[in-house]
Amino acid sequence: MRIASFNINGIRAALKRGFADWVDARDCDVIGLQEVRCRPADLPEGAFGSYHVAWAPGSLAGRNGVALLTRTAPAEVRCWGMHIVMAPGQAPEPHETGTTDGLPTELLPFADEGRYIETDLADTPLTVACLYLPKGATPDPANEKSIAKQERKMTFLTGFADHLARRRQECEAQGRHFLVMGDFNIAHENADLKNWKANQRNEGFLPEERQWFDTILSPETLVDVVRAQYPDANGPYSWWSWRGKAFVNDAGWRIDYHLASPALANKAVAAVIDRDPSYEERTSDHAAVVVDYNL
Repeated sequence: MRIASFNINGIRAALKRGFADWVDARDCDVIGLQEVRCRPADLPEGAFGSYHVAWAPGSLAGRNGVALLTRTAPAEVRCWGMHIVMAPGQAPEPHETGTTDGLPTELLPFADEGRYIETDLADTPLTVACLYLPKGATPDPANEKSIAKQERKMTFLTGFADHLARRRQECEAQGRHFLVMGDFNIAHENADLKNWKANQRNEGFLPEERQWFDTILSPETLVDVVRAQYPDANGPYSWWSWRGKAFVNDAGWRIDYHLASPALANKAVAAVIDRDPSYEERTSDHAAVVVDYNL
């Protein structure tokens, strides 16, 4: 089973840059998208190809939005806020009602922002979740907004750790594998960004963010699938700034992940970052993270 996570930096822009060609060539069974960044009324016809879609566009116009694309209709879809479930070729209406029952209180302010959606696959005992974690901001004592933005990210992390633990345990009790993938906006280790020494005080690589990652990973809870495939490598990176020569020089960050329950992680047989051939051919400032699981 081929599963991909891809922050597309806007579905309409990505389609103009070759996203549909990537979808056809990659032939994935499941695709998780982040930053769809499109109101339902503005979604281009056929944007998601021949896939069934569970999509949380969020309430912030032009921002956020996560979606899960599957070959067959999912057995169940769960989302914190309003979302859309579409069959291939279907228009993106009507909305489905989400639920915040049992959601940690820290996550309630984020429920309608289009940051999380999950599906139970119908043909495999696997629950897949798609996440777009808040970016945060480098705290600057002279800038109250930056401090508030980073504090908001840390609040999300506190609640999300509890949410992850609960969902993983519930899936285990049901005999289902669990996978959460997406843009976490955090580089966990020094090997996860090219210029780690210069970024130790910047958002995405702050000590408290990295420590949070330590708390959610272990051989008994969740496994970083790509790092397990590349234990001694720098990278492979999944995000490069549009500015300067970051992409050309491969001065990137690894902030897009597959985090899997241990039994599922053991079934990963290959992991690839779909780095575009050139700056001019980039579909997004991120690259897709594609993992093959022997399921």
